[in-house]
Amino acid sequence: MTYENLDAKLINALLGDGRASLRSLAEELDVSVTTVSNHLRDLEDEGVIEGYTPRVNYDALGYDVTAIIQLKVEGSALPEITDNLKGHKQMTTVYEVTGDYDVIAVGKFEDTDGMNDQIKELLTDADIRESNTSVVLNAVVENEQFHLDVDEE
Repeated sequence: MTYENLDAKLINALLGDGRASLRSLAEELDVSVTTVSNHLRDLEDEGVIEGYTPRVNYDALGYDVTAIIQLKVEGSALPEITDNLKGHKQMTTVYEVTGDYDVIAVGKFEDTDGMNDQIKELLTDADIRESNTSVVLNAVVENEQFHLDVDEE
């Protein structure tokens, strides 16, 4: 049995069902449970697989306003601003970026009042020079992960 592409196949199988048992993964990949367990442990130890978490539909929980917030920040304050954003529970994504803005954050809110309050709180920071907020009208694709390419043997 060749284990070529086994890690990629294992990752792809977990992307399909993150709750799959070791036994079902072994059957799907045609390897032993021990082999799956060992490869999975190695992928976790290497930081390739960072954890297992449910995919939450925030709209179904009443968080049906998604905002994309772009910020221009004083250079030395960038780490402080991103840490602050990271600390807000409703910010699902925070990026340091190149281009016209320094930070792009994505937040989920119950309503536009909650979004507005959050943005106003952010803008009290003197190190934020400029902001631009866009409200998402329709999430065509969100939080998707892609399957890895596997060379067919």
